[in-house]
Amino acid sequence: MKIYGARALKGEAKLPADKSISHRAALLGAIAEGVTRIENFSDAVDCRSTLGCLRQLGVGITREGTEVTIEGRGKRGLRPPETPLDCGNSGTTMRLSAGILAGQPFDSVLVGDSSLMRRPMARIIEPLTRMGAEIESDGGRPPLRIRGRSKLNAIDLKTEKPSAQVKSCVLLAGLFAEGNTSVTEAVKTRDHTERMLEHMGAEVAVEEKDGHRVSISGKSLLRGSSITVPGDISAATFFLVGAACLPGSEVSFRGVGINPTRNAVIDTIRRCGVEIDLTNERVANNEPVADIAVSTNGVGAEMLVIEGGEAAKLIDELPALAVLGTRLPKGILVSGAADLRVKESDRIAAIVTGLRPMGADAEEMADGFRVGPSRLKGARVDSAGDHRIAMALAIAGLLAEGETEIVRAECVDISFPDFFEVLDGLAVR
Repeated sequence: MKIYGARALKGEAKLPADKSISHRAALLGAIAEGVTRIENFSDAVDCRSTLGCLRQLGVGITREGTEVTIEGRGKRGLRPPETPLDCGNSGTTMRLSAGILAGQPFDSVLVGDSSLMRRPMARIIEPLTRMGAEIESDGGRPPLRIRGRSKLNAIDLKTEKPSAQVKSCVLLAGLFAEGNTSVTEAVKTRDHTERMLEHMGAEVAVEEKDGHRVSISGKSLLRGSSITVPGDISAATFFLVGAACLPGSEVSFRGVGINPTRNAVIDTIRRCGVEIDLTNERVANNEPVADIAVSTNGVGAEMLVIEGGEAAKLIDELPALAVLGTRLPKGILVSGAADLRVKESDRIAAIVTGLRPMGADAEEMADGFRVGPSRLKGARVDSAGDHRIAMALAIAGLLAEGETEIVRAECVDISFPDFFEVLDGLAVR
């Protein structure tokens, strides 16, 4: 894919549906009583992997455009899969499905593509084993061979590292446990799972005491529901960064999820002197939603420092924010983001390796990176097969002089199949 420089970004961007919410709507709908109708379901490859796994488990699914109908099987109605469940590139599919499968009275195997098969799963294997499931793995990595139990043991888990996927996995397994299962985090992570569990009738309790504690009752029954998935704020980030870096830009988005555990990127970019307005704020299926508009005459901050808990809240947005660092007088410094090393790629290495051929002053650290002010030039760069790296490098290409060629750019299909078309429609040259 070839990208050329732009003077500004202008117009209204159509964002993809939120992947995180789409995954959870389908998975919870599958074990609910009755029918769940999901509007604006994500067309990302990852979410198609979730639907494929659910079909293998006997769940009736129909899809017309962006509307998906899930015929719920109830907590005990899934059937044993005849072949391994292929999660593709989706860590969310694997980790959340593992929580549900741990509570089923049959064996199952979870596999994925070459990237997913290298990703660590020990952080879900350990608590699920404590709950009574038997799980075999390849040294803590997939394939995961799960021997479930129809009645799991409730546990009280305190996570060492913040992870919404670990929390979600344990809470879903808690639906099949005797008693109340709890997860306590030192830093609150994405709460889409507990919001949707509550929306679909589960008994969920949240406490802010010695950290963030979420509990679920194993007696909970889920009911089918109507769900409208909002636009993905992580996808909006690339355009927010592009607009911030190109003076005179004006970009807007409708119906974007602004969940408090996901919207840190808005405040982060505002810290750089960029005007971002939220209007028409409302709540849909227990999730806050708003329309977003950004306009800028350039960035005003000297330097952006992101560390610790803030880095955890921005983990998916950090590759895009690295590009913003090239336009700040003293750049960007990120630490406390070691989890970037074990995403679809080693994102610390990938973003630094991608930006350097374009002339960026960038360097890796063990748990983060530094990007200094840089005048970018077009170059041939590699996405590392990672959708977020590909999109971040595309934004860098807008800022560069000349032509930028992104190798393996098709990986954007993982989360945003129309990304390059939307970007081209906004670019003013």
